[in-house]
Amino acid sequence: MAAARVVLASGNRGKLRELTELLEPLQLEVVPQSQFGIEPPAETGTTFVANALLKARNAAALTKLAALADDSGLEVDALGGLPGVHSARYAGEHATDEANLAKLLVALAGVEAGRRTARYRCAIVYLRHAEDPAPLIAEASWDGVIITSPRGTGGFGYDPVFVPRGEQQGERLTVAELPSARKNAMSHRGKALAALLTALTTQVRGS
Repeated sequence: MAAARVVLASGNRGKLRELTELLEPLQLEVVPQSQFGIEPPAETGTTFVANALLKARNAAALTKLAALADDSGLEVDALGGLPGVHSARYAGEHATDEANLAKLLVALAGVEAGRRTARYRCAIVYLRHAEDPAPLIAEASWDGVIITSPRGTGGFGYDPVFVPRGEQQGERLTVAELPSARKNAMSHRGKALAALLTALTTQVRGS
């Protein structure tokens, strides 16, 4: 049986790699929207769920495929929850991961270790079609702390400075230092997708 195709409403290679690995049990062919020449819509939502829905509906409408989108970001307590929904463009539109990370570390300069608590948040949505009146939605978070300088070459985004809770008393590995399988099992995206998996399995195999 040919794998079902689902358009991923993102051009982020890190997200594509992670979601492809996480969705492997469903035998879904995850195709990035960049293969269709789709430009992402303006992320005007004030929540992760709202932005994920905007992206998924746009990709589904333009490809006529089922669509999967996530919106995720980092909330830092000492910064009042910033960068939040602006995580991907914290240093400006089209900012690189390096620029965003550098701005974060400047903003946290001088903040003592005990106040550098943060969490990753993720909302994942799945639409059968652009007008799907009952999208599948799952949310999850991943608590940790922000260290003062980057470590590790894996992951993407703020991963090189995020030490998850549980690592703090042990190896103190950043997310960028974790093996991908371990990250997928622990992460906000992995947990959100796991919460979506049972319902998504029913939809995909029943379609």
